[in-house]
Formats: sequence, structure tokens, C-alpha cells
Amino acid sequence: MDLDLRKVRYFVATAELLHFGRAAELLHIAQPVLSRQIRALEKDLGATLFERDSHGVTLTAAGRQLLDDARNLLAAADATRRRVQRAARGPNRLVVGFRAGVVVTHAVRAFAAAHPEVEVQARRVEWDDQERSILDGTVDLAYVRRPVQERGLRLLPLFAEPRVAMLPAGHRLAGKQELAVADLDGEPRLRYLDAGPDDVPIRTIEEKFERVASGHGITLVPRSVAEQYSRPDITYVPVPDAEPDEVLLAWEASRRTPLIGDFVRVARG
Repeated sequence: MDLDLRKVRYFVATAELLHFGRAAELLHIAQPVLSRQIRALEKDLGATLFERDSHGVTLTAAGRQLLDDARNLLAAADATRRRVQRAARGPNRLVVGFRAGVVVTHAVRAFAAAHPEVEVQARRVEWDDQERSILDGTVDLAYVRRPVQERGLRLLPLFAEPRVAMLPAGHRLAGKQELAVADLDGEPRLRYLDAGPDDVPIRTIEEKFERVASGHGITLVPRSVAEQYSRPDITYVPVPDAEPDEVLLAWEASRRTPLIGDFVRVARG
């Protein structure tokens, strides 16, 4: 039996929250309806997806496997819908994603010159949506930074760049010509990849500015960020022994459109 994507969406919401009531609220449906849909999905698959007891809801091994696969399945379905709608609107279009600090102008111009019939647009992506933006069709390909969740993607390493410390202008290390990683020991670091449950997530460079300038912590950023973004209350100091920041071009592994291949060749050049 073919999978019902609506049921799969219901499952993912429930699996991520591990709470039928909150999942039903998120999905704007009644909890009994959600429960029936999950039971129907379990019947379709011939597997129990959730263990329900007095302590709450947990995923079975089958449920964990479905959750692992379902996110990419739903992203692929969303991507197909977006591409079909894009094609129905008329001329060819290529959307190129990029992270803060990465300059894509040269590649976009070179590609546009070779493909005047194609509308090329650039769109910034953030660390927490760079893979999803590709897989769900928001962008066709993107300049991403490590760490990258590679599943479902093809990656082309392009270059690496040094990192610099982003500090408040009045920080005790702000006047240094350069720093070592060891010089930053004991300094409060901004946490965004492993933020705690009570932390407000940091997504953008602008949010980093606000946190650093207000004294909540320091962070390391790619040198290109320091070159493109400046504020009087922020200073940057090179950290030569910090691990370099790697930039890669990423696109969905299953896509075979010639436009992506042509852009990859331009970016590689």
C-alpha cells in the first residue's frame, strides 16, 4: 500500500513532540482524529510506531526508523510541489542559496551570462535550515558551511577560510593583533549549535551581533563575515590556530537538471 503523506506528516509532528495533545494542537485537528490517523498508519505499515504507557509516549524501533526516513520523504514531496509550481509559472528560474559572508555575485553573473533565458535569484540561508532549504526545494543549490548533514545531498568543497574572534569593542582582548584558541579559554561562548533547553536560539549574524555587543558571550566567525559586516560596538581579532571554516556547494543528490550541473561547473571554475 502506498504511504499517505498526510498520515506521515501527522506521525512526524507526534514523533517530534512525543505528545498527542500538543501534536494535535500544532496540526489544528482533534486529538481523537490524530490518534485514528496514527493507528491507520500503523496498520498500513504493519508496525507499531509508538509505545504508550502511564509514563508517556516513546518511539518504537520502527517509529525511529520511520522518523529518520519521513523527514526526507516529506521534504522531497514539498520540493516536487514547489518545482512543479515554479515550472507552471513560466520561465526557467534557478535559486542559489548562500550563507552569510559568502559572495556569490561572480558565479551568478557568469551563469546568467551563459543562460540569459534563466532567471537567477540569490537567497540567504542560515545554519539551521541550509540542508532543509535544498531538500524542500526552497533553493536549487546552496553555498553551505560545515557542519553539514550530508544525507540526500551532493557536496562540492570550494574553499576554506580562517576564523576570527567576534568580541565586544571594550573586551580585554579587543586590541590584540591576533589570538590563539587558548587565549579564549574561560570566555563565555555563544551557544547555537548545542543551545540549552532554556536558551533562545541564535540563527543569524545580526543576532550574534546583539548577543556579543551586550556582553552575553563571544564567538568565532569566518573571516568573510568580518570583512562584510561591521559595527562600532563589535571588533574582530584573527585566531590563526582555529579550525578553518569550509564552504561547500550543495544540491539534492537525485536531481539531474542541466542547470544545476552548469552552475556547479561555473562555481568550480
